[in-house]
Amino acid sequence: MSAKYEATVTAPVNIAVIKYWGKRDSALILPTNSSLSVTLSQDHLSTRTTIRASPDFGKDRLWLNGAEEDIAASKRLINSITTARNLRAALEQKLLSEGAPAETVVPLSKWSLHVCSENNFPTAAGLASSASGYAALVKALGVLFDLPQSTSDLSRVARVGSGSACRSMFGGFVAWQAGVSDDGHDSFAVQVADRQHWPELQALILVASDKKKAISSTAGMQTTVETSELFAERVRSVVPKRMEAMQRAIAERDFGTFAEITIRDSNQFHAVCLDTYPPISYMNDISRSIVSLVHAFNAARGRVAAAYTYDAGPNAVIYALKDDMRDLVELVTYCFPRDDSTLLEAFYPNSFAIFDSADQVGQRLTRPEVAQLAETAGKFPPGSVRRIIHTEVGDGPRVLPDSESLLNDAGMPKHAKE
Repeated sequence: MSAKYEATVTAPVNIAVIKYWGKRDSALILPTNSSLSVTLSQDHLSTRTTIRASPDFGKDRLWLNGAEEDIAASKRLINSITTARNLRAALEQKLLSEGAPAETVVPLSKWSLHVCSENNFPTAAGLASSASGYAALVKALGVLFDLPQSTSDLSRVARVGSGSACRSMFGGFVAWQAGVSDDGHDSFAVQVADRQHWPELQALILVASDKKKAISSTAGMQTTVETSELFAERVRSVVPKRMEAMQRAIAERDFGTFAEITIRDSNQFHAVCLDTYPPISYMNDISRSIVSLVHAFNAARGRVAAAYTYDAGPNAVIYALKDDMRDLVELVTYCFPRDDSTLLEAFYPNSFAIFDSADQVGQRLTRPEVAQLAETAGKFPPGSVRRIIHTEVGDGPRVLPDSESLLNDAGMPKHAKE
């Protein structure tokens, strides 16, 4: 029986607290500004990808969530695979030039690939599916091809597929350095702090819509760069200061500063989108209601105890420390009850699951201030928030055993759709 050349990995979602929006080079995906993100736990949000190489495959093929996609239709996918193949080809040539016997150097760079990828969350709904998807792809290629490059080096490969994917190559807190070089060699991701650095920090994701967004990030960015007057000021003077301040806040575990910068940067990102011509609006009425609820929660606390951020979509990510998160979860689940009349499957019906005790969602409002605030905010119609995901800071891509492969013995998807 011949050897099987395959790798399976999972990769995480990352949610930016200093936003990436705009490119100075669309082909290489070089950003107009640096950005910084928090990697979320793969126990709750992840992409799993299996890649197998074989001389018997007729061509490269891709299956996403069970459905076959046309690889040739995605220039970015081709760019990532080609870049990784070139690195493997260089490695094979190096090994041969150093005297390795030809029969021991497997020509993986010349073989076709079968790629199978699955998300455990909605694709293209503003939950960073492209980031985890391309990070999983590149990590799997790195393992399959036995590439010696560092994680930061491989983040460049992920970047040419999806800019924010370079940040999902690391766990914890991650900065994507914009760089200044035209060839992009200085535009890569670095880890600012690992996941253990700030274990009290948690995140609450409120899915206001799991539908594919009407305007893609790629299209939106380009229009913003071309038409927004506010955008130039953001790139020139605002983001550099915020990057420095945010890295200090993370190093010092200063939640108040972390939270205020997160809120302000999210607000400014969406203001820039509205300043685009024609304007772009990714948030909806539920999104704006969540914004008001977070500010009311902070006012009741007398400090900035929670911070919302929105990427290019209507779904909120709220950061808070563990001691405040329990009350926040209770408030949110009271104000946005589930619609149990539908057959929608929630990711985690018990949003208290990662706490030490297994409280029931919506069972009680434990503190008088939270109960009073809930009565003031009021209840929204069931199903206004479709899913609530309570998670925490997570690790980077994980290499899985062969038993977790998404491909069968013939190299075809185990969960293919008819």
